[in-house]
Amino acid sequence: MISKLPLHSPRWRDLDGVTADEVKALLEDMASGGATGTGDAWRQTWEHLSGGLMDDGTVFSGTYAALPHLVEAAAALPPGQTVDFWVDMGCVVTAEDRPPVPADLEAGFGAALRLAEQAAVRSLLAAGSPAEVCASLALSCVAFTGHHTAAALWSLTPREGHLLLVCPGCGADTEIPDFFVDPVRPPSEAPELPDPAHVRPGEHPWGEVATALREEVLGEGWEPFLRVAREVAEAGVPPETPGRAVLCLVAGLVAAKGTPGRAGREWARRLMPLTGSFRCWDCERTWAIADGLAENPDGAHPQNHLREGWTAADEPATTVRSAAANRPGEAPPRLRQDGRALLTADGTPWGHLTVFSDSAPVSMPVSMPVSVGGLTSLTVVSRPGRPTLVAGAGSVAGDRTAVCLWNPVDGQLVHAALPGHPDRIRSMTALTLPDGRVLLATGGEAGTITLWDPATGRPVGEPFGEPVREPVGNRLGEVIGMCAATVPDGRTLLVTATPRGAVRSWDPVTGESVGRLNPYGSPIRSIAAVPVSAGHTLIAAADTGGGVHVWDPAVDDPWERGAAVQLNGRALNDAGHRVAAVAAVPTQDRTMLATGDDRGVVRLWDLSTGAPVGDGLPSSEGTAGVPVMAATTLHGGRPVLVTGSGPGRRLRVWEPETGAVRHIALDVSLTCLAAAGPDLIVGHDGGAIGLPLTRR
Repeated sequence: MISKLPLHSPRWRDLDGVTADEVKALLEDMASGGATGTGDAWRQTWEHLSGGLMDDGTVFSGTYAALPHLVEAAAALPPGQTVDFWVDMGCVVTAEDRPPVPADLEAGFGAALRLAEQAAVRSLLAAGSPAEVCASLALSCVAFTGHHTAAALWSLTPREGHLLLVCPGCGADTEIPDFFVDPVRPPSEAPELPDPAHVRPGEHPWGEVATALREEVLGEGWEPFLRVAREVAEAGVPPETPGRAVLCLVAGLVAAKGTPGRAGREWARRLMPLTGSFRCWDCERTWAIADGLAENPDGAHPQNHLREGWTAADEPATTVRSAAANRPGEAPPRLRQDGRALLTADGTPWGHLTVFSDSAPVSMPVSMPVSVGGLTSLTVVSRPGRPTLVAGAGSVAGDRTAVCLWNPVDGQLVHAALPGHPDRIRSMTALTLPDGRVLLATGGEAGTITLWDPATGRPVGEPFGEPVREPVGNRLGEVIGMCAATVPDGRTLLVTATPRGAVRSWDPVTGESVGRLNPYGSPIRSIAAVPVSAGHTLIAAADTGGGVHVWDPAVDDPWERGAAVQLNGRALNDAGHRVAAVAAVPTQDRTMLATGDDRGVVRLWDLSTGAPVGDGLPSSEGTAGVPVMAATTLHGGRPVLVTGSGPGRRLRVWEPETGAVRHIALDVSLTCLAAAGPDLIVGHDGGAIGLPLTRR
C-alpha cells in the first residue's frame, strides 16, 4: 500500500473538469477488471479522464493527488491490459510543464513512481506490442526511474528522418537531415557502462530484462551494445547512468519485445545511432546525442574538441545571463550578473556589464527629453587625444530616431539625446577629416544624410535639430549602409549605399557627390571599408543576390578596377556562400574582409588576392538569420570577430588565428553590434549594453 489522499480531499479541485466521483468510478472499473482478469470497460473512462490530468504538455497540480490511486489500481491489472496506461503515465511524468510536487504529496508520489516502474516493466516483458508502442513503453519505464533520457526522447519519431538537437552546453539547436537510417554496421563505439558506485541498492524490477536481451536480437556486430544494455538493466537504471548507455537498453528492448520481430529490429537500428555523439558548431564541443535531445539535462558530459592554441588564459566568454568559456578538460565556467559586476560561478570578478542610459545627467541641460527604444545602428567614434565615444540611433515617438552619444566606460550620455534627424536612421559611421576633426554621419530611410559634431552634439554648421544637408542625388531610397574611405590624395570620403543600388562617395566638407560606385546597379544589403595600405581604402559590398563587389573609390571611372580585386568566384560558388553582410577584420599585418551569410557561415578573404583565408566559421543554427558582425583587436593584438543574427539572442566570438569560439547568451533580441577595443557594444530591442570580451 502507498499513502494516498482521500477522494474527498480539496486537492482534487486542482484537476481540469475531473470530479472525485468520476475518479472513483474509474477506480471501481479497474478493480473489477483486476478481479476477473478480463474487461476493458475502464479504458474508455480513462481516455475521458486523462485530459483532466494533463493538457497539451501541462500537468495539473491535482494530478499528484490522483496518481497514487490510479497507479495502485493499474498495478493490480493483468500486465497485458495496461500498456497504454503506462505510456500515458510516462507522458505525465516527463511533461514539459509540470509544477513541483507539493510537500504533503511527495511521499505518496515517490512511492507511486516505484510501483509504476515495477508494473510497467512487467507489462513490457509480458506484452507483445508494436515496435512503436514498445519504444514508448520502454521509455516510460525509464521515466519512472527518474532518468532524463526518457524526457529527451519522448517526442522522437524516427520515421521523420531528421533529428533536431539542442546542445545542453550553449542551447544552440542543430537539425541533422537524413539521420535515421538502417546502418549496416554499428554507428559508433559502445558507450561507457554505468558507474558501479551508482547501482541502486536493494531489489528492482529490471533483473528479468537483462535475460531478454539476447545477442541475436540485433544481429552480428551489435553485441557490445547489448552487453551495455544488459549491464544497465542489472544496475536498475540509476539516474546517474550515461544517457548513451540507457539508449542501448531502450533499443535492445525494442528489438527483443517489439512485434513483429523484423519491425522491432528495424526500429532498434534506427534508435541505435542515438548512442553516438554530435559536435555543436556553436560551442565547438562534442556531446552525446542522447543528452543533446534535452536542454541542460543532468549527467551530460562534454568532450572538448578545440583547436590547439586555446589556453586557460584565453578563456574570455561573457554573457548577459550565462555563458561558457571553453577551457580544455574542464566544464565551462558560468558567469552571473551581480548589479553591474560580472562574476564567475566561484565569485571571481570578470568585469562589468554596462547598461547604456537614455537619460541625461541632472546637470546637463535637456532641450527635448526623449526615451530611446530599440537601436537601429551603432558605431564607435574614435577621437585622437580625446575619449572614445559610442554613437547609437534609437527609436523615439512616431517614425523618428534620436542620436545618442555615450561614454563606453560607464554608459552615460555625454550629451542629451538628439532627436534632430528628420527620418528614421538606418546607418551611421565616424569620419576623421584631414584637418583632424572627427564627425559623425547618419543616414535615414528617406535618403537624408546628416553630419554631427560629437564634441558639441549638434549638426554641423546648422542650428540645433536641423539636418546639415539633404543631397538631391541621394533620393533613391534609404541609406542602408555607410562607411568612411581614405584615398591616396589625402581626402576622406563618405560612402553611402541604398537597396536600389545607388553607391556614392561624398565630400563631407562640401556635401557634394564626388563619385559613383556599383556600375552594375546591384541592390545592396551591406557595405564595409577595408584599408589595403596607408591612406588607401577599398569598399566591399554584399548585394541582395548573395554576391560580393569590391570597388576602389580613388578612381573616377566606376568601370575602372583600380586597386580592387574581386573575390574568387569559384571559392564562393563551391562553398554555396550567399553573402548577406560584410565587415573589415584588422590583423597584425593586414585587414581582411569578413563575409557572412544567412546560415551563419563566416569566411575571411585577402583583398590583395581575392582568395579565402583559412577554413572560416561553419554554419550554426543558433546564430543563423540576418547576420550582424563586429571586429576588434584584443590585448596582445589578437583579432576577434563577433557574429550573430537579428533578432537572435546568441553571439559567437571567434578568434580566427586560433580557431577559438566562445559564446554570449543574451536576454534581449539583437539589432546591431559595435566594438570599442576589448569591449563589445550590443544594440538590442530595448537599448544598448556593453560587456568585456576578456577578463578584467
